[in-house]
Amino acid sequence: MAPGTVRILAHLAFWVDSAALLNLLKQLQDIIRRWWLEFTLQTKLMAIGTLMVSLLMSGLTFWAVNSIQQDARLNDTRFGSDLGLLLSANVAPLVGENNLTELARFSQRFYSSTSSVRYMLYADADGEIFFGIPYSQSEVQNSLTIRRRMQLPENFNPALEYPMVRQHLTPDGEVTDVFVPLNYNGKYLGVLAIGTNPNPTVVTSSHLTRDVTIAVFVSIWVMVILGAVFNALQITKPIKELLVGVKNIAAGNFKQRIDLPFGGELGELILNFNEMAERLERYEEQNIEELTAEKAKLETLVSTIADGAVLLDSDMDVILVNPTARRLFGWDNTPDLLGQPVLNLLPEPVKAALSQPLQEITQEGLSSDMLRDRAESEFTIAVPEPVNRTLRVLLNTVLDQSRENVKGIAITVQDITREVELNEAKSQFISNVSHELRTPLFNIKSFIETLHEYGEDLSNDEKREFLETANRETDRLTRLVNDVLDLSRLESSKRYHFEAIDLTQPIEQTLRTHQLNARDKAIELVQDVEPHLPTVLGNYDLLLQVLNNLLGNALKFTQAGGRIAVRAYAMGCEPEHPHLATCVRVEVSDTGIGIDAEDQSCIFDRFFRVENRVHTLEGTGLGLSIVRNIIEKHHSRVHLVSEVGVGTTFWFDLPVFQKDTPLLDGALNNGKTIDSTATQSLEPQVAK
Repeated sequence: MAPGTVRILAHLAFWVDSAALLNLLKQLQDIIRRWWLEFTLQTKLMAIGTLMVSLLMSGLTFWAVNSIQQDARLNDTRFGSDLGLLLSANVAPLVGENNLTELARFSQRFYSSTSSVRYMLYADADGEIFFGIPYSQSEVQNSLTIRRRMQLPENFNPALEYPMVRQHLTPDGEVTDVFVPLNYNGKYLGVLAIGTNPNPTVVTSSHLTRDVTIAVFVSIWVMVILGAVFNALQITKPIKELLVGVKNIAAGNFKQRIDLPFGGELGELILNFNEMAERLERYEEQNIEELTAEKAKLETLVSTIADGAVLLDSDMDVILVNPTARRLFGWDNTPDLLGQPVLNLLPEPVKAALSQPLQEITQEGLSSDMLRDRAESEFTIAVPEPVNRTLRVLLNTVLDQSRENVKGIAITVQDITREVELNEAKSQFISNVSHELRTPLFNIKSFIETLHEYGEDLSNDEKREFLETANRETDRLTRLVNDVLDLSRLESSKRYHFEAIDLTQPIEQTLRTHQLNARDKAIELVQDVEPHLPTVLGNYDLLLQVLNNLLGNALKFTQAGGRIAVRAYAMGCEPEHPHLATCVRVEVSDTGIGIDAEDQSCIFDRFFRVENRVHTLEGTGLGLSIVRNIIEKHHSRVHLVSEVGVGTTFWFDLPVFQKDTPLLDGALNNGKTIDSTATQSLEPQVAK
């Protein structure tokens, strides 16, 4: 492998190790930070206080130890200085006389007699060591070959009379070095170097004090750590459990319980907390049951009301819709309505009308006055699809308790199609009645004014003609008023007395009434009544009016030489009387001008007159409408079969009278409504 590659790999290994070390330190820092954050404020303050106290006590202890050591060093310095002066006074003559044997003997005895001296070295004036203890003479001589020299202090002055003292540390402990100049007879002979050991008692005391201080410091922190662990296990843990429990209770989780085996005040606190949670849970269950019941009642009420109801939230999303609203808006095939934006679901006409008002209601920054002004809005909207309807839409703003913020919007939908049609029919009815009344009144007034102003200038024939015209107009006006009153009475809630009716009598009476009119117009009247015709349940006067209206209508629209037939015969009942076995069918057929197919659907409407299109015969346009209402009072339907230029047949069925049948209208069909626009499968005979 190349040296460059080796260096690169070494650098990579170094960076990998550094990154791993930094990552480890970061993880350790995170662990310590999380561990520290888990402690409560009280625990943190206690730890900081303990640290400060322990540091203070440790500082005082080390200060005391340091003072002791300073004193010991000072004593060692004094002892070494005195000892050096004493020895120098005894060995200086021996060195001056070069009596090395006695010097060695004296030094050995002195070294052996005390444990305070670690070494003794003698150097000449040039600093070369010539004798030393525990060095032997031979060792000293051998050392001369390697020329050992004594390292004197820099500030050592041979002329000084007092020794130089220094202290240094060795692997065997601290040593006090004493350098004493050797002077004899005023001549500088060399240096005596003595190494003294410290006072063992002081060293032992210092070491003991230091060990005690360390032991106290470690003991304090061991107690702190044990106290923190105890606090975490015995006090902090249940308090944290209580804190979590309280948070869960505040969040609505009333099933929270704390199961820790503690006694005393803490155990009582846990017990009371569990009892509180249990009561809140029971209270919540009771409230939920009540709220669920109220919600069910509300939803049932909303789903059963006749009006459509849609509830939106503040974001215009659907949160409630009842079946009526689904039907009116065409949402029957849209199952997932809830949570959808309402503007994406509404029919286009409704969306175009409500888009801006809804956005104005839900926009932010509206004042309370503006919210109150927009609290309710009403719109009338025509919806052509899926069914042509006219809807009334009410917007009601749902505000909060302070009535300053919009919490939702309630949309009420009403189908007013029938109401609009009735209003239109009412307006048309008033317009038609006004028109029909105005024409005869104008004619009567005109002829009366003419007679009043020019009566003397008119002949008797002219006067008679004017009076006859006024009389005819008066009769016309009377018929119109009577027809309007009859129609109004029939459309009211008045109930008529029904009884057994022999249809032969009203048919014959009707034919007698119109016999002269038919003879004048050269129209043949035919009565075709089945022999032994059973009696029917009905009202004689009302049925007589039906026959008169139908027969009079046939005479009006049948030309001279025509034929009108009135038939009555028994047959099986149609589906409109499912509970009856036998009915009597009544037909009025003519060979008149007939009714066009486009007019047949409107022929029974009020004030509708075919003569407005095909001829100019007079009439109120209410006769067939009265017929329809009377037949519906008998719980049946009137039908027609007509062809232009061939003739027209009106027919209806009446139930056969039975002894146990009630004699008031409304008793048949079990109160069911008959649809007068339904078609009949069986067509009657058409007069030819």
